[in-house]
Amino acid sequence: MTTQSEAEFLKTYDASKYPRPSVTVDMVIFTIIDRKQPNRRKLPEKDLKVLLIKRGGHPFKDCWALPGGFVRQTESIDAAACRELSEETGLANVYMEQLYTWGEPQRDPRTRVISCSYMALIDAGKITLQAGDDAVDAKWFTVKKILKRDKRTLTKTGFVQKQKFVLSLVADDTSLETQLEKTITIAGKVRTEDEQIIVPGQLAFDHARMISYALDRMRNKIEYTDIAFNLLPEFFTLTQLQQVYETILGHELLKANFRRKIEDKVIETDQFTEVTGHRPSRLYKFLSKD
Repeated sequence: MTTQSEAEFLKTYDASKYPRPSVTVDMVIFTIIDRKQPNRRKLPEKDLKVLLIKRGGHPFKDCWALPGGFVRQTESIDAAACRELSEETGLANVYMEQLYTWGEPQRDPRTRVISCSYMALIDAGKITLQAGDDAVDAKWFTVKKILKRDKRTLTKTGFVQKQKFVLSLVADDTSLETQLEKTITIAGKVRTEDEQIIVPGQLAFDHARMISYALDRMRNKIEYTDIAFNLLPEFFTLTQLQQVYETILGHELLKANFRRKIEDKVIETDQFTEVTGHRPSRLYKFLSKD
């Protein structure tokens, strides 16, 4: 039985006994931006946008990627994510959550790199883009995840479902397209999911999987949480709020049903929209339960 103290053990501990992978954070930053509308009498449609940066160095030089970087030795993973968000957008104290840890051994050609992806939802009116030191450009891309094929095969204990998606990212004269395949396996009471990139396109690393994962998470959470309000300014109309929901979900909602769903989440104010070619609308605020 050893009589060595913990202090003595740590003094002689050899950290090189085990390989130490690098750790990074990657930020999936979403916002909602009004589409340019030539008819001022018509409410502008909205697009869901994700922030991408163009890499200035190897690997994946000149490819588009999520903003992110290596975690410093003196900071936590959450602190690194907050730092990266601030460096790219100038924002702090916004909605952000950790999504998933990506650890495939060959995901980064440089060395073994484990990445924690985060999702941030921000109001477009507060953003100032500023590309980091390792980027030559930063742009908002309209993002869509489109289901192209859905096939289910029965097995003895359940089924295997294969879905093919196209992840479309468009900004000005830049268009990126990545193809992914998701495999859902049901075996008795056990459900597993796996999504892989089958055509990478011009997105670096495994960032197409990160964006796809974040889109699925946001669409699921919007049904039972208040995260959609993080994409709006402080004052908004009910129509604008419904547009945000529809933009994220990818389909139209019945007006009456939607208003019943959100009536306990908003409070009306005595303010109205400024007249811009149509009747003024009452403005509302998010009714926090805190």
